[in-house]
Amino acid sequence: MPRVAPFETHHQRYEDWFDKHEAAYLSELLALRPFVPWEGWGVEIGVGSGRFAAPLGVQVGVDPSPAMLGHAAARGIEVVQGTAEALPLADGSFDHALAVTTICFVDSPTQMLVEARRVLKPGGRLVIGFIDRDSAMGRDYLAHQAENVFYREATFYSADDVARLLQESGFAISAWGQTLARPLPETREIEPLRPGRGACAFVVVAATREG
Repeated sequence: MPRVAPFETHHQRYEDWFDKHEAAYLSELLALRPFVPWEGWGVEIGVGSGRFAAPLGVQVGVDPSPAMLGHAAARGIEVVQGTAEALPLADGSFDHALAVTTICFVDSPTQMLVEARRVLKPGGRLVIGFIDRDSAMGRDYLAHQAENVFYREATFYSADDVARLLQESGFAISAWGQTLARPLPETREIEPLRPGRGACAFVVVAATREG
């Protein structure tokens, strides 16, 4: 079942997080920017309130939460209600897809990737941003998971997990990037994008639909 209830009930609290942790948010946004194409037709899977899709030029957003979609629509996103595992979108209709901190909330990451592959054109790009379970921040989220209204039902993945899921789902990984090397309470300035993975909490992976 989609984990919608916390986002419906606490959608303004979700929005406030980005203002409270502006440096971390901007670090994530700038880490994603080099990987998301400016050209072509794009969709964000799990668009939330549109905090990433809008500034990254992604035109369409899918989310199961009507409250979140209201925020995204106000940011100019063409919104569609639906889940990541059953996207209400046509086959091969997008040039690129984005999923930011979505993979930890879906019931089946494999089915999410199968659906992402389906709606992408051959050679289309998928960009995933996620909190690495094996990072210091990931371990802290796990330790305090029960206390967080959004993350208490989340399933966190390591970079190795995400790499394996992508490869098993018909994607070829082309690049990795990472940011947020410091604990969240200590992140007061925008952190740079670093290559690779394994040193920071927020990881970005770009992959291409094969076949």
